[in-house]
Amino acid sequence: MPYPDFIKALPSIDVPFPEDVVQTAVVRSDDGLVVFFTFLKDMELPAHSHGAQWGTVVEGQIEFTIGGETKLYKAGDSYSIPAGIEHCAVIQAGTRVIDVFAEADRYPIKG
Repeated sequence: MPYPDFIKALPSIDVPFPEDVVQTAVVRSDDGLVVFFTFLKDMELPAHSHGAQWGTVVEGQIEFTIGGETKLYKAGDSYSIPAGIEHCAVIQAGTRVIDVFAEADRYPIKG
């Protein structure tokens, strides 16, 4: 099931991937960033690190490698990435996740 219209109407963020690959909706506060991701095509997220991140898979699946350990996450699974830990992912088309970032400025808001 897609995100409801009120979530899809939230601002989007500027990510380094085309909009035909990933769509976003965001809620930002002074203390963090909550991003609703929808992956329209299969994609590989290259290895990187940043502040702490927590997420949950709403639909689909992600193969995450976090700190050298690879695990498949499916709908209902959650993951936690400590600050500074390198991670990468292979994300299946149709996957939707909700990620919470400790850094309020992790991604700029579009517009």
